[in-house]
Amino acid sequence: MKKLVAITSVVLCGALSLPALAQQTKGTVLMVSGSGEVHADNDQARATFFVEEQDKNKAVAASRVNQKMKDGTELLKKADSDGKYATRGYYTYPVYADSTPNAKTRTITGWRVGQYLDLTTKNIQQLPATVAGVQQVLALNGLNFGLSDEAAKQLEAKRLESAYKNLQDRVAMIAKAMGRDPADSVIESLDFDGSAPHPQPVYRAMMVAAPMQDKSNSVAETSFEPGDSTLSSTVVAKIKFN
Repeated sequence: MKKLVAITSVVLCGALSLPALAQQTKGTVLMVSGSGEVHADNDQARATFFVEEQDKNKAVAASRVNQKMKDGTELLKKADSDGKYATRGYYTYPVYADSTPNAKTRTITGWRVGQYLDLTTKNIQQLPATVAGVQQVLALNGLNFGLSDEAAKQLEAKRLESAYKNLQDRVAMIAKAMGRDPADSVIESLDFDGSAPHPQPVYRAMMVAAPMQDKSNSVAETSFEPGDSTLSSTVVAKIKFN
């Protein structure tokens, strides 16, 4: 019975001390952070193609690359007229004969010439056929899925709202722990995403190979899964309890 009375006394004292605790935290200033994120299906793809040729004659190798790049670009534009195209990375390297590491001179036996082409498109449904059609001429070097600028802007408000809601929830929890009413808190300053550049989305995408098809002189279509992206945001607030 004595132990029970002692415990009860401690609990009552703790409850009675809350107003005093609230007085002690009057004027307290805290830095509180919140975070949030939104998810969306990827609506844009960027495919990178390239062509490379090698020949003893530099001009012959360059001519074949130029012709294939021209033909490949025309095929792509015919399949996806709304896509955005950009060529880049034209290179020409000599090919040397095998020689000892200490050899002062090396004999050039040929030339390696190549070029890259980027396709940015929202026509994801048609993408497998578009890629397969041009792979007879150009090789697929890389493929990434993400959000278009328009889609990212549409998610901007939700991204910020998610972070601010998390901040409010954290302030309420902190106020409760301090024995204060959240209504007693005043936001003195807010900082969304700091001074860093616009947050980049985190992409999740998959590329799954489809069964081979029996078509002569053609490339079987590959099955692409665009996946989704995550946009995150952080907010830091200076909170004062009156």
